[in-house]
Amino acid sequence: MAYVWKIIFGVALLNVFTNAILGSRVLELSDRFLEIRKDGQWLVMFYAPWCAHCKRLEPIWAHVAQSLHNTNIRVGRVDCTRFTSMASEFGVSGFPTIMFLKGERKYVFKADRTKEEIVNFAIRMSGPPVQQITRPESIDNLKGSNPLFFVYVGNPHGPLWESFYSVAEKFQPYGFFYAVSEEVARKHVKLKSAPVVFVYKENMYFFFDGDSFRLSRVVRGLEDKSSLKENEEDIEEDNSLNNTLHEWVNKERFETFLKVTRGNINQVLQTGKYLVLAVLQENKLQDIPSDMLQFRDMVESVIRKNRDRYHETFQFGWVGSPDLANSIAMTVLPLPNLLVINSTTNHHHLPSVEASSLSPESLAAFLDEILNHSVPAYGGNTFPTRLYRTYFEARTSLAEMWQGNPVLTAVLFGLPLGFLSLICYSVCCADIMDANEEEEEEEDDGSHEKRE
Repeated sequence: MAYVWKIIFGVALLNVFTNAILGSRVLELSDRFLEIRKDGQWLVMFYAPWCAHCKRLEPIWAHVAQSLHNTNIRVGRVDCTRFTSMASEFGVSGFPTIMFLKGERKYVFKADRTKEEIVNFAIRMSGPPVQQITRPESIDNLKGSNPLFFVYVGNPHGPLWESFYSVAEKFQPYGFFYAVSEEVARKHVKLKSAPVVFVYKENMYFFFDGDSFRLSRVVRGLEDKSSLKENEEDIEEDNSLNNTLHEWVNKERFETFLKVTRGNINQVLQTGKYLVLAVLQENKLQDIPSDMLQFRDMVESVIRKNRDRYHETFQFGWVGSPDLANSIAMTVLPLPNLLVINSTTNHHHLPSVEASSLSPESLAAFLDEILNHSVPAYGGNTFPTRLYRTYFEARTSLAEMWQGNPVLTAVLFGLPLGFLSLICYSVCCADIMDANEEEEEEEDDGSHEKRE
């Protein structure tokens, strides 16, 4: 028995020692940080001690600091309740807020607050927008560490390179961008010509077809207008290439079938595609019941088998918590279910039949009907819709609080309502009592007149 207690004590001591080591990597910053913020690279968490989300992030933040310890990135945190000037200086409006600071520039982290996402964000922002690859084995290493990245192949000059570099600057917080010579690239992928841009994801290469996007001058008849100057035509072509490459990268920067969360859904909707969501329910161990798993696989099979048909217009994914889908649909959806969101108008579509009975063929027909605008659309951005969504989310949050801790919920809402009812009662009763006193005074005055 004593031996068992020694083991338990040793494990506990090891955990405390490990936490102490991890915690020591995080620098506690004060308002004096403003004097040195431009020196080096900083990953900073702005937090408040009373914030529950900040408390949940603390152990993750300690592991982030440990992972970045051997880099030139310094990890710190700021208590904005003590140093309010820091929150004002950096424009912090909510907690926790994660920023990467590099010289005069600041980049706000907008993704899931996991160790992997935060560390990758810091590593991306610490380097140039486009990182050079010089060795063939480096590409193999990238495939093992990064499931999705963009590559420019060719000499680093010309319109395509300039457009690629410009797009990389915009999307650097969200993805990895590399440049490689044609000689090194040909050892991994078959190339028709160079320069060229491709994205590697899901163990496949998908190329940017620049020729299919260079139709603006032909469509608008610019080539028939000889009065245009040659340099003006070149500028128009470069702008067209830059815009189309930006659009292509924006649409390709996610997996074909990804898990959608509250942390990444806003970025997914930025693609401008319809978002097709399989709505499921994970347990605390992130396991999915077999019937829901079959439904998810069925939805995934549609995009896998019809990528050329739907990839340009639809982004497929799934959610492991129905709360996010319920908030969008403004109703409690039965599970499993299917929800299609129009990222442009914020309307959503639901199948007319029970989602669990959908087949790949009926799902494909449903998607075609959405493209033909022949299915009902719900939601949107109108003021009544936004007002009802606010009411639905407030009602849902209150119901969850009541289910989790009814006593605390009753105290939180009962006491203010009790005080409010007392105030209303006292105001109303005061008016009644004043009215009664006036009536009594009038009666007294009348009785005196009769006596005289």
